[in-house]
Formats: sequence, C-alpha cells, structure tokens
Amino acid sequence: MERNFQLPGRSAVFANREMAATSHPLATQTALDVLREGGNAVDAAVAACAVQCVVEPHMTGIGGDCFVLLAEPDGSLYGLNGSGQAPANITSNKVTPNELGQFPPDSIHTVTAPGAVRAWESILHSHGRTSLATVLQPAIRYAAEGFAVAPRVASDWRGLTKKLARDETSRRLYLIDGQAPMAGQRMAFPELAATLQTIAKDGADAFYSGAIAADIAQTIGHYGGYLDENDLAAVQATPVDPIAGDYRGTTVVELPPGGQGIIALLILAILERFDIGTLDPEGPERAHLALEAARLAYSARDRLLADTGAMTVSPGDLLTPDFISSLAARINPDARLEKIDPALVSPNSDTVYISVVDDEGRAVSFINSLYGGFGVGICTPKTGVMLQNRGACFSLEEGHPNCLAPGKRPMHTIIPAMALRDEKPWLCFGVMGGGYQPCGHAHVISNLVDFDMDLQAALDSPRLFFDENSHVVKTEQGVREATISGLQGRGHTVQMTENPLGGGQAIMFDRKNTGLVGASDFRKDGCAIGR
Repeated sequence: MERNFQLPGRSAVFANREMAATSHPLATQTALDVLREGGNAVDAAVAACAVQCVVEPHMTGIGGDCFVLLAEPDGSLYGLNGSGQAPANITSNKVTPNELGQFPPDSIHTVTAPGAVRAWESILHSHGRTSLATVLQPAIRYAAEGFAVAPRVASDWRGLTKKLARDETSRRLYLIDGQAPMAGQRMAFPELAATLQTIAKDGADAFYSGAIAADIAQTIGHYGGYLDENDLAAVQATPVDPIAGDYRGTTVVELPPGGQGIIALLILAILERFDIGTLDPEGPERAHLALEAARLAYSARDRLLADTGAMTVSPGDLLTPDFISSLAARINPDARLEKIDPALVSPNSDTVYISVVDDEGRAVSFINSLYGGFGVGICTPKTGVMLQNRGACFSLEEGHPNCLAPGKRPMHTIIPAMALRDEKPWLCFGVMGGGYQPCGHAHVISNLVDFDMDLQAALDSPRLFFDENSHVVKTEQGVREATISGLQGRGHTVQMTENPLGGGQAIMFDRKNTGLVGASDFRKDGCAIGR
C-alpha cells in the first residue's frame, strides 16, 4: 500500500547497512554515531537510551526499568528483564487503595527499585562491543551542556507541571519559574550529569551502592517510603527466554511475563480466527474485532498475569488453541460484549522505545521507562535521579498473582518485540503507551501482514483503544466518522482521546533488496536514520 504523496505524512527510510529509530532525533543520531565508530546495535541502543533519559526526562530515566529483546543475524534470540523489585519491607496492607481499589499512582509506595542501569551494564557485558563508560558520554554531554527541548516533549512536560511542583527538587530542576520549558528552550541537568559520570567511571555498582544509593533511599524515606539501600543493592538483571506465536506465517516474538507481551500474542491469535484481510483497514468491522479481541485478552491479563514465579498458569496455557478458540467464540461481529472483568493498570504511562540494527544484521529491540510521566514526580536532590512509579502496576487484592509483596517484581506494561520470517529477523519494533502496547503490537503486525502496508503507514494508521477502567473507546482524530458510528451501532461508547495513543519505532529487513527499512511514529519528535 503506497503512501499518498498529496497528503501530509512521511516516507519510510531506506538504508543499506545499519539503522536506528527512536522517538528523539538526538537519540537516533547518537545511535548512528556509535555504529559509525565501531559499536554494535547493543552499544548504540544503550547510548541512545541514556540520551533519552536526559532529553525525554518525563518518559524515561536511570531511575526506571529496562527490557531488551535481541536477535542475532542467525535468528537466535536473547531476552533480558531489567525490572526492579518492591521493597523488602512492604506489604499490601501498608498501602491505602484509591477510589477504584487500585494502587494510587502518585503514592511513594509505588517506587520500585530501578533496574535500568543494571540492565544496561549487563547487556553491554554479554552482547556489546564497547563499555558503559563509552556509551554514556553523549548523555553526559547533553545533561551538562544542555539541549533544546523538542516540541512533543514540551507539550507533555507542560501537562505534568503540577506533578513536578509537589516535590521541591523536581520543581527546582525541571521547572523554570514554576513553568515547564517551551519548545526550543534550553535545559541542562548538572546533578544528573555528575551521576552519569560516576556510573561511567565506576560502573553500575556505583549507582546501586554508595552516595547515589544513599541519596535515593534518603529521598524515599523522607516521603515515608520503604525502599532502602539494601533493596537497591539487591537489584539484578535477569536473562529470560523469549516467547513466540505465529500470525499467518510470521513469527511474533515477545518477552515472557511479568511483561504483557504475551497479551499481544493472544490478541493476534484471536484475530487469526477472523478473515481480517478482507476488511477495510480503517473501517468499523476491523476496529470492532480488534477491540473485542483486546478486551478479552486484557481480561485474561488482569486475572492471571504477574511476575513469572507468581503466576498460577504458564505462558503456554494462555496460547493453547482451545483457550484461544473459546475467547474468539465469544466475539459477536455485530455487537459489543457487555461484561468483561475490569482492568488494573492505566494506559497513560510514559516510555521510550528504541530499535537498532547493525551492519552484521544484529537487531535490538529496547525499551526503558519511568511508567507515569516523570514517574512518581520525585527527584533525588543531590544526584538528580527521577524515581519511577512502576509499583502502581501491582494489585492490592490479596491472593491475586500480581498482589504487592516484599521483593516482588510487578507486572510490567513495557514490551519490546521482534518478528521473524524464515527463522530470521524480519521486524524489530515496539509501540509505547502503557497498557496500549499489546494492542499496538497487534495493530502494527496486522497492518503489515493482513494489509501489506508500507512500514511508515503501519505506524501512522489511526488508533483507538478502550479506557482500561471504564472500557470507553478512545479514538484519535484520524479515525473516520463512519468508523465511530459503526462502533457506536455495535454498542461501544466512543470518545475522542485528548492525547495521541502511544508512539512506535520499527526497522524491517528487506531480504529481497538486501537492505533495511525504518519508520518512526509521527506522534513523537523522533526519526529513523540509516546508512
């Protein structure tokens, strides 16, 4: 499906040897610089991510978590879970739920140990060519010397002003006279630069012990939280075996739970029971089937998904043909299912996703997040570390597999992805956007497989998603009026979303022409660049 060149949009990017796609131009350029200087895709991804921790500080940071999915040129896969755990001294009865019975996202008790820095060092050691000290230098430079705030970053930042104003350090470091910076305005973070420089010099241990860890623990203790220096010292990145599912001859690869990647596989497995390719890709029939498949899959997520060791079913149980068929059989093409269990997490989380392919054909799908915008909104005063609020993904229901417990990892929304054809990497991709991500993965794969869309068009395609508490369908402005009417006629309540739904990056292997194709979501400031 070729792009209409008379309408606004952007073309996919083509390259011969290597490529990077991120949500920020400075990060994409950093990744290409690292590749040009002899680093591989792993080195480039970590360097780009570190830059984004500076230039997209509401989306990600060294106080957050990280997941990596790596495909070697021969198709062999490697996964890494770089998520931190709940404090050893916390239990669910120490947290007061909000009016929905959920973990309040702005509670200090949502702060879990940051796993990102440990994950960066681990993946560099196992699969990189260069050192943590080398790849952190661009981020250190931007943090110390400053950078111009990008337009989408400025827009998001403005909406988080009140959150930042609640904490003295966040207000001092991230607001200017009480206001968010405007697009083009220069920002610098000297405290963060010094912290990154310490990590570059002394490694990840310098983050998880000593002065930096003490500053994190003291800040959390000041607000009444339980995370301490022992919790930080215990953080480890865990290698995991990726999981996969087939969608009409394409192998889609995700990381296992506690991430929700398996839900993307479940949505696709349900949709495979329907002849999606015969439908209008932007019509109400396809939109309804996609929504219903997602609602059913998310219901299974919220009953069953948790950190792997706490699940009462195996990931394979969720992908058995009988279970998938039983879910698909519940879908009525002409009417909305009325009753599906309420969900537990919000779609409004902030994340960065990075896709890099190097000249050897190594593909890295890399995601890093603070969860909510600027995490919990609290920054450490001496070291400039913004703290994540990933613990908001825990359940407070006793006996639930994902119930908050001491030292436990929460169910995670951030999910890097890959797709293979003929057992070799075909697509290295991800879609940001909190709870929306599995739905976004399924949407992009279906766009490519069912409708043969251009890669950029597959990302740009108008999106819709249901509010995970009310199940009201939120549509972007690009969704057709006829599609909205068709959904309403099937029983959906539809509202226009205030903000775009997520953002994505993707790099495709063009085996026929021995090249690469890249795409970067127009919903963000970023770009794909190759050479």
